[in-house]
Amino acid sequence: MTANPNEILREDASGQVLIRLRGEVDLSWTQDVRRAVLAAFDAGKPVGIDLSAVDYIDSSGIAALVEGLQKARAQGLGFALVAPSAAVRAVLELARLDQVFKIVANAAALTAPA
Repeated sequence: MTANPNEILREDASGQVLIRLRGEVDLSWTQDVRRAVLAAFDAGKPVGIDLSAVDYIDSSGIAALVEGLQKARAQGLGFALVAPSAAVRAVLELARLDQVFKIVANAAALTAPA
């Protein structure tokens, strides 16, 4: 058995903050994800959540992302989901949240003009 495969990495670039998630975003880990997402807005820059290495996401994980979107809107900052894995994209599409979130192919697209 391996150690916890879940991981949160934060990358601060000149024009954005990127939170890279890895593993399974479920109830056992969502509070850590939520704190990382909300703390990213302290930099006052657009925030991207890289979901390319997320194998599974449940409703609590989706709720953390929705809370991030709400905070971004309240602060007038950009917020996007970056390269969601097939598993994450399926959940977003099922809930029709792919029409609510800005979804970009890579981190460079976060600060690209709309």
